[in-house]
Amino acid sequence: MISTSNVSLSYGQRALFQDVTVKFLPGNCYGLIGANGAGKSTFLKILSGQIEPDFGDVFVTPGQRIAVLKQNQFEFDEINVLKTVIMGNKFLYEVMTEKEALYEKEDFTDEDGIRASELEARFAELNGWDAESQAGEMLHSLGVPDQAHAMLMKDLDAGIKVRVLLAQALFGNPDILLLDEPTNNLDMASIMWLEEFLCEFKNTVVVVSHDRHFLDKVCTHIADIDFGKLMQYTGNYTFWYQASQLALKQQREQNRKSEDKIKELKTFIERFSANASKSRQATSRKKMISKLSVDEIKPSSRKYPHVHFTEEREAGKDLLLTTGLTGELNGRVMFKGLNLTISKGEKVALVGKDGQVASALMQTLMGELPVKSGEFRWGVTTSRAYFPKDNAAYFDTDLNLIDWLRQYATKDSERDEEYVRGFLGRMLFSGEEAMKKARVLSGGEKVRCMLSRMMMMRGNVLVMDEPTNHLDLESITALNNGLINYKGTILFTSQDREFVNTVATRILEVTSKGVIDKIMTYDEYLEDPAIAAMREALY
Repeated sequence: MISTSNVSLSYGQRALFQDVTVKFLPGNCYGLIGANGAGKSTFLKILSGQIEPDFGDVFVTPGQRIAVLKQNQFEFDEINVLKTVIMGNKFLYEVMTEKEALYEKEDFTDEDGIRASELEARFAELNGWDAESQAGEMLHSLGVPDQAHAMLMKDLDAGIKVRVLLAQALFGNPDILLLDEPTNNLDMASIMWLEEFLCEFKNTVVVVSHDRHFLDKVCTHIADIDFGKLMQYTGNYTFWYQASQLALKQQREQNRKSEDKIKELKTFIERFSANASKSRQATSRKKMISKLSVDEIKPSSRKYPHVHFTEEREAGKDLLLTTGLTGELNGRVMFKGLNLTISKGEKVALVGKDGQVASALMQTLMGELPVKSGEFRWGVTTSRAYFPKDNAAYFDTDLNLIDWLRQYATKDSERDEEYVRGFLGRMLFSGEEAMKKARVLSGGEKVRCMLSRMMMMRGNVLVMDEPTNHLDLESITALNNGLINYKGTILFTSQDREFVNTVATRILEVTSKGVIDKIMTYDEYLEDPAIAAMREALY
């Protein structure tokens, strides 16, 4: 168990936490949520001992081991991959290191022999003989190629390093597991493996993630940082979100009779419990559902942007046709001989293990990459709004946000400052925020500006490459709802499974070896054994 007592932390005049007293118990997985800047990562660092609070204490059950997902990718550069993973179990690694040093001694004494015998016994107790094979299996499951296991960390790509550090945190059955954005840089197969791992994990987990499907799958509780406090609720993220929205609605309806309010709460809990117990996406700890309660849930202080896409004109029937389309990126064939027809109103998710393929296809269709062979044709009635994965070029300017957004207005009336300010305000840039220089924005702010630009353009086709990157949960939820309600056509990619599953009507997996094209939800796509066999043949 890990707990805090009256923990407080301030930076300057701003108090992140005040008198936080909370317990994280074995057998539970706690999703730590909060608005950007609320202090989620900072609180994990307080729990792990990396940051000392101004006041209060952190308590860990004596003898229990804490494992943390390391964020410094260069910390283990001179160590090989397998050894880096095993270092996650500090006790085992110390025994291994001392044992190896003893056996390398030229003047091995009787005392060394006695010590070596003690270390061998401890090594066996810690399951040391299976350590390398267990580390290897874990790395393989997380998508680290077998040939990389003996390499030095410094020789790995950044995305693979992150997977090794995740394996390090998970290795050796830690008593307390602290994970900050563990799904970053993971493909869908690795995320699904991690979900199952955490669902079966018997000890304590505290995790920060912007992946709603992941939080729903693994979490038994939500720990919400809001108003400088931390409140715990039984249930997963969807329960917390829906309950907080209900609490906000009831707060706005102050005159509602108390018996009506109680009845509405009970109906909500019954409905959620029934759905959760039947849903394939629900946490495996279904017994926790019976304890759901919204009595203590307060309306959230979070602000959700208003994302609403409209079409200036409706597209005709002929939307996009590719014939024998082949594309390359840096001399590597991304897709070959692609014959594709996209019809009006379809919402097509491009998925796959290699995100570069989808990006290259989108760049080709938007004229940013040359066609190697074949051709593509957009319908004459289409108007396209594009969200590229790399948006840096759009913000290489000294314009403030009002003038930056004004560039993309399609009508004279939309160039009025009051109109633009209102538009920016709906995307959470109000007051002086609207006068920020475009080049100084954070990653999440740039994404919200790009979404504002697309809404202003009123295209009847949206082409979006990883629009959920850098967004907080509130913005992802708003974008998700905005695309569900959009009447036009969408071609998009995202690593957010819930986002893809709720938006897409068609799944398209493009590789250099072939294509899988299915009209179904993403969950259906991932769970179909026949499709799994087809996917295996493409990679």
